[in-house]
Amino acid sequence: MANEWQEFQLGKVCLKIGSGATPRGGKDAYRGGETALIRSQNIYNDRFTPEGLAYIDDSQAHELRNVIVEKNDVLLNITGDSVARCCQVNPDFLPARVNQHVAIIRTQSDVLDSRFLRYVLVSPSMQDHLLALASAGATRNALTKTMIETLDIKAPLIDEQRAIAHILGTLDDKIELNRKQNETLGAIANTLFKAWFVDFEPVRAKIDGRWQRGQSLPGLPAQLYDLFPERFVESELGKIPEGWECLPFGSLLDSTIGGDWGKDAPDDDHTEVISIIRGTDFPDVSSGGIGNVPTRYTTAKKLAPRRLHAGDIVLEISGGSPTQPTGRAIFISEATLERFSNAVVCASFCRRFHPKSAELGVLAFMHLQDLYAAGGTWEYQNQSTGIANFQTTRFLESEMVTIPSAALLGVFTAQVQPLLEKMSSNENLGLINLRDSLLPKLISGELRVSDVERSLEDLA
Repeated sequence: MANEWQEFQLGKVCLKIGSGATPRGGKDAYRGGETALIRSQNIYNDRFTPEGLAYIDDSQAHELRNVIVEKNDVLLNITGDSVARCCQVNPDFLPARVNQHVAIIRTQSDVLDSRFLRYVLVSPSMQDHLLALASAGATRNALTKTMIETLDIKAPLIDEQRAIAHILGTLDDKIELNRKQNETLGAIANTLFKAWFVDFEPVRAKIDGRWQRGQSLPGLPAQLYDLFPERFVESELGKIPEGWECLPFGSLLDSTIGGDWGKDAPDDDHTEVISIIRGTDFPDVSSGGIGNVPTRYTTAKKLAPRRLHAGDIVLEISGGSPTQPTGRAIFISEATLERFSNAVVCASFCRRFHPKSAELGVLAFMHLQDLYAAGGTWEYQNQSTGIANFQTTRFLESEMVTIPSAALLGVFTAQVQPLLEKMSSNENLGLINLRDSLLPKLISGELRVSDVERSLEDLA
């Protein structure tokens, strides 16, 4: 069957192959505006991510008018550690341009379907080929325009290309839908935390007479009435509900420890196989995937105190960008750990927080989420060597957390912890595994479209 497919050089069936530029003044020149500037950090093989997306103004966008991103364009990272990563941009983020690390590939749509091309480029065999080409560079990984133009692409007729892309796209759409559902669950948890422990809305409702004993308000059933105080008292954080405490973040934790990077091969000491979660893996791992978590080797002595357990929190303490501070955090659930066949630790650019209890762990994680969303982690970041670092010790000692009564904290945990666990369920992992197993067989012609369409009907 695959023998019936045609082979051609990519450059001969494309309308455009080219990379962009960073506006004059470098990354500090992002002035904000209506036009997105897509960089390599926004591009993953399984999706486009808006996290850390930069924006430029109209004059900067005009200077980059030769690299306007159009709907259906395929974007390929062409330099650096993320070279060869590939995706298509979400049209919601247009208008957009790309910087010098990203190439736009625009196909002749009547000859080469752009979604089919994207799946070809992310297939294991093509990724191996692209990485081999990129590693031939003298100083850094790089794909040149000529390398891209001369890529040999094997494809069936256009209708079958579209059918193959539809099958794989159906799986990707389901995976993306689950991610969006996770975002909704996260928003619900964040809203509840902010209402109860930042804005103290239930206490204000009682003081204002809007919530009476025996009555229920939206999100506040009558049985919770007596769990909230009826007045505020002064504290070092200002007014807080009577009977609540203000404690340093560190007091919620039983222990903290930096991560590990281990070795890429075992030796006499490094005998323990570990999966290492890095900051770059946070979006995937927190939404039910495994990202590109590397497998490495460490010593038993290093593993023992660093091994992640359900209820732990991992904090990114180094990295960030001009638009993305350090201080991102993920919650480790049982489902998170079940995705990996090895013991799991965090990378050396991260830190493991082990809470004193499940309840305090949920409160600590939600506090971190709220702080990060509000930009509060910038306060704990320094950048003396070009790499931004999170001042963990100062954070643990000076970041204050409002602690409610044990009874109310238990109610909060009972509502929020299931949301966190559902967000990290393994449903997406099964879909990802199915897509990844089908992809190389479909784009090589090993499997016919009709062979797999029926089995996917249940997922529609």
